[in-house]
Amino acid sequence: MNFSHILFDLDGTLTDPKIGITKSVQYALAKFGIIEDDLDRLEPFIGPPLAHSFQEFYDFSEEDAWQAVQYYREYFADKGIFENELYAGIPELLSMLTQRQAVLIIATSKPLVFAEKILKHFKLDHFFHAVVGSNLDGTLSDKSEIIKYILEQENLDTASTVMIGDRKHDIIGAHNNGISSIGVLYGYGSAAEMEAIGPTYCIHTVQELYEAFASGEEEAG
Repeated sequence: MNFSHILFDLDGTLTDPKIGITKSVQYALAKFGIIEDDLDRLEPFIGPPLAHSFQEFYDFSEEDAWQAVQYYREYFADKGIFENELYAGIPELLSMLTQRQAVLIIATSKPLVFAEKILKHFKLDHFFHAVVGSNLDGTLSDKSEIIKYILEQENLDTASTVMIGDRKHDIIGAHNNGISSIGVLYGYGSAAEMEAIGPTYCIHTVQELYEAFASGEEEAG
């Protein structure tokens, strides 16, 4: 676990965005006459590109899915973005990693403009060398594309770079770009989802993640 460059997913990895994301999806669905009162049923929307999820879970056409994303943003931009909370121990983890000279980068499918606001809101922005997210027009939303973009822009060595995330898309993105991956089970991906996709490492808690990096650095030193 001795990596010089560490890519972090945002939703479900650094913060728990459940209320904000599911309420935004609920708002968008209502615009189409679909009433969903159980926010737990909307958890699968956390992580993957939104347009894909509207198509996958509600059989929306590509056009309707894109319109649903616009409705989603109406709620999210003002309210949902801050209906979010940090996972306990995240600031301490990021502080330890930066003190050990690791370069931290955000790799998220969330639009860059929202990701930057969330990091600033939680006072995490200073930990990150770069923040890479999707564009508002839906481009650069696939995690494989995002990781490839980061590797090329930063000219990173794949052997010393790792992707950390809670959903299969994070791990698939790492696989597709030849870098190591850490699947975290405290987010929104199930153990079965992680087991099926095979991350390099699987971690259950933020504390376990902290200890894995801390011990790895000590052994390497």
